[in-house]
Amino acid sequence: MAWAEVVDAGAIVIGVNALDYSGYPDCRPEYLHAFEQVAALATRAGVEGRSLRILAPLLHLTKSDIIRRGLSLGVDYSLTLSCYDPSPDGRACGHCDSCQLRARGFSDAGAIDPAQG
Repeated sequence: MAWAEVVDAGAIVIGVNALDYSGYPDCRPEYLHAFEQVAALATRAGVEGRSLRILAPLLHLTKSDIIRRGLSLGVDYSLTLSCYDPSPDGRACGHCDSCQLRARGFSDAGAIDPAQG
């Protein structure tokens, strides 16, 4: 939020997802709405009536929808990592909730996750 104010941004875009979230409270629409309210109170722009919007374009998509959309846009998923417990060399653990959700998303999309080989 502070950086958005420094660069005079009108929005922060965040890649959270509410449908498949694994208990992360900051992935809920209620949190995003509350964060916009805080930004309106805690920034000069907000106080001056220029609201800072929080945009979450993936919020209501399934993981497989996200994977398909990324593939259609040419996302190189080998450069991405969803893991919350990667190895020291940066490899996905394959066991945490985030890895499991990602694996299911790739499987449901009929695609192979390059992070899992």
